[in-house]
Amino acid sequence: MSEIKGISEVSKFLGEAGTFFLATVDGEQPKTRPVSFQMLHNGKIYFGVGKHKKVYAEMQKNPLVEICAFKGSDIVRYYGKSVVDDNPELFDAAVKVLPLLAQIYNEQSGLKLAIFSLENAKAEYSNMLDYNLKKEIEL
Repeated sequence: MSEIKGISEVSKFLGEAGTFFLATVDGEQPKTRPVSFQMLHNGKIYFGVGKHKKVYAEMQKNPLVEICAFKGSDIVRYYGKSVVDDNPELFDAAVKVLPLLAQIYNEQSGLKLAIFSLENAKAEYSNMLDYNLKKEIEL
């Protein structure tokens, strides 16, 4: 596993993994969903979920979330407190990364995208084949 030193490396790992999983809590029941949108913008990794979806309501009740991705035998778990940022500039940046978002979230559909980053975040790296390899960094 290559040395991962900071936020840009976490973003790169997630991008290379392609699909990763967002974990929330619904009451006492954990919920995990596949997600593929992430962008590194102004030194933060941003993710997006529809404000009309149950995942968004769960994050409002309990903002602690975890992102989990794997690439080969390498695993990253990125977790912290989700913080939604309604700055329209972020939506414009997100559309540049994933143009499909503009087709889903627009005035005609009435759907809104909640763009969030993680606060007080940590990234934990491990490997499925090497149980001794584990690293945690605060971001």
